[in-house]
Amino acid sequence: MSGEPRPLVGVVGGSRSDFPVLEQATAILTMLGVSNELRVVSAHRSPDLLYRYAETAAGRGIRVIVAGAGGAAHLPGMLAAKTQLPVIGVPMPTKALDGIDSLLSIAQMPRGIPVATVAIGNAENAGLLAAAILALGDAALAGRLADYRADLTRMVLEDPSNAEPV
Repeated sequence: MSGEPRPLVGVVGGSRSDFPVLEQATAILTMLGVSNELRVVSAHRSPDLLYRYAETAAGRGIRVIVAGAGGAAHLPGMLAAKTQLPVIGVPMPTKALDGIDSLLSIAQMPRGIPVATVAIGNAENAGLLAAAILALGDAALAGRLADYRADLTRMVLEDPSNAEPV
């Protein structure tokens, strides 16, 4: 076994074409020190793999799943149906409807099978939400997340447009 830590967050997309968006989640998670993995798991082209991924995720150490999907956007909901882990859906921008179809598909899950949903194409917020969920039981991660948010505030306050007039 390698020295790599077991991933705590599984980040999955229906195809490799989703990776440029989903890499926003892996980048913020990595920056916060949260181990993660990025995989292709298609709801329609590899349903058996989807089921196996969802059913084995917790046993492999995964604690939160981030799933990006476009169009009919079944991936987040199908994962949520097959695991009790929290699933965060990332609606992918689409050519036909600019991702509105994906957003509505992910957000309109039936009662009893929740999927948290972030803005279209905003995998960074999905990564931050996954980190916040994990931080509930990890004080060090909570501290890193607080530092990250303090940096965001500092950037706004230090913006030259906010300088006091002389």
